[in-house]
Amino acid sequence: MAQRLRVRYAKRGRLRFTSHRDISRAVERAVRRAGIPVAFSAGFTPHPKISYAGAAPTGVASEAEYLEIGVTAPCEPERIRADLDASLPPGLDILDVVAAHAGSLADRLEASAWEMRLPGADPGLATAAVEKFLAAGHVEVERLTKKGIRRFDARGPVLVLRTADPVMGGSSEGTGGTAGQAAGHSCVILHMVVRHANPAVRPDDVLTALRRVADFAPPAPPEVTRLAQGPLDERTGEPADPLGLDRDVSRGGEAGPVGHVVGDL
Repeated sequence: MAQRLRVRYAKRGRLRFTSHRDISRAVERAVRRAGIPVAFSAGFTPHPKISYAGAAPTGVASEAEYLEIGVTAPCEPERIRADLDASLPPGLDILDVVAAHAGSLADRLEASAWEMRLPGADPGLATAAVEKFLAAGHVEVERLTKKGIRRFDARGPVLVLRTADPVMGGSSEGTGGTAGQAAGHSCVILHMVVRHANPAVRPDDVLTALRRVADFAPPAPPEVTRLAQGPLDERTGEPADPLGLDRDVSRGGEAGPVGHVVGDL
């Protein structure tokens, strides 16, 4: 394997309902159509060396999904970005490609930033529920998993949770909005930053926790978009770019800790 390419892609619109397995199949077909010299594993059933990190749940839109492709010959990242994007269906959009350098991509994905739109929700009730949630030291929720019901704390991993100014009418089309939202109806927007944990605390777990602590339940299904995921920036409290270290090293910087580069850029 001559090179590893790290790819950021978006999952938008109706494609948010596509399962991770179907997305991986679409990516494999697109890699073949784009003529990318992908490397294959050894053995009786070789598989293309494409790995995924931190995939968003089915039904959730995302602007920050990541995968890594092993190739047998050096490739120009920008050309790969354009060719792969042209080979994928609209809604699976390739945003960035860099040549991998130091470290593991999965290890850099420490936290995610989410936007949760709640059509028809009452802004005052939402604000009160957020305040109660943040004041709680522990909020236990349940989720049905393949191994049965699992109970875990949904409060601890939540680093940021706040309401944005409510909007009127419209929908988040392009990032998974619900078509047909009535004009003139409020839409509460929650912004959250969640540290990655085991089990992962998802936006729907936070919504369950808000119902538990404050009996807050929006009248319509939420519209959820992952805005970013990456190493946690202690200065901003938000996820930083996980591809930044690879990009800066390729420009002549010297690799240091994740998110930091020394040298001339």
